[in-house]
Amino acid sequence: MPERIDLAYCMKLPPKEAVAYLQAKGYALSWDWEEVWQEAQAKAFTVAKVARLDILQDIRDAVETSLKEGKTSAWFEKELTPVLRAKGWWGKRETIDQGTGEIASVQLGSPWRLETIYRTNLQTAYMAGRYAEQMANVDDRPYWQYVAVLDTRTRPSHRALNGKVFRYDDPFWKSFYPPNGWRCRCRVTTLSEGNLQRSGLRVESSEGKLGSVLKLVSQKTGELREVATYRTADPVTRRPLVIAPAVGWSYNPGAAAWQPDRARYTGDLAALAKRELP
Repeated sequence: MPERIDLAYCMKLPPKEAVAYLQAKGYALSWDWEEVWQEAQAKAFTVAKVARLDILQDIRDAVETSLKEGKTSAWFEKELTPVLRAKGWWGKRETIDQGTGEIASVQLGSPWRLETIYRTNLQTAYMAGRYAEQMANVDDRPYWQYVAVLDTRTRPSHRALNGKVFRYDDPFWKSFYPPNGWRCRCRVTTLSEGNLQRSGLRVESSEGKLGSVLKLVSQKTGELREVATYRTADPVTRRPLVIAPAVGWSYNPGAAAWQPDRARYTGDLAALAKRELP
C-alpha cells in the first residue's frame, strides 16, 4: 500500500524543493484572485486584495517561515494578525473596486482568510516540491498514482480519481496534478514496475478522455474561463462521470514553476513597488 501523506505529515519533512519553489517566485499585486491565473500563480506570490508590496512581503515571509520551520496555521495567524491590523489590512473595509471603480465593501484580513492563505500556499509548495523530486526519479518509478484522503470532507470528484495510475508523462498530469481546488488534500505517489506487478494495479491512459469546459470565474463580471475535464466512471455505480478541477486549479504547479518564462515574474522589487495598486 502507498504511504499515507497529508499536509500535517509533510510539515515534518525537510521541504528542500518546496522552499526552492517558493523562493523562486516573484511578486504580483492583484485585486481579484483570478487576475494571476493558474500557471502564473507558480511564478508570482500574490494575495487577492493586497494592494501594498510591504503587506504582501509580510505574508510571504510568514509563509516561508512556516514552510522552513514547520510552523502551524495557529502560529501563522498569531504572527500575522497584529502586523496586518497595524497596517490596516484587516476586517471589512469600504474601498474602490479596482475592476469597476465603484466603492465596495471588501473582506481583507480575517482568521478564515489567513487559514486559507496558509493552507493554499503550503500545499501548493509541497506538491510542486514533490513533483520536482518525482520527475528526478522517473527512470525508476515512472508510474504515478493519484491519492485522495478518503473521509467525509473528500470531494466526490477527488474520490473518483483516487487510486488511478498514469505514466508520469501522460497529459492527465498537466491539469490534474494536485492540488485541484481550495484546501485540496490530494497527492501523488510514485510506483515502479515491480510495485505494479505486486499490487495488480492497472496503468490507465487519458487518450480520448481529456477535454475542457467553460466555467464561471466571476459573478461580478460574468467572465468564463476554460477548465480541463476528464471522462471516467463513478467508482461505485460505474456510470459515466466527467471530472474537472475547481476553477483556477486546472494546471500543474510544479511543471509550471520550471517553465523558462519565470523571468517575467521575478526581478526588481523597487520597480514593482512603483506599480502598487492605488
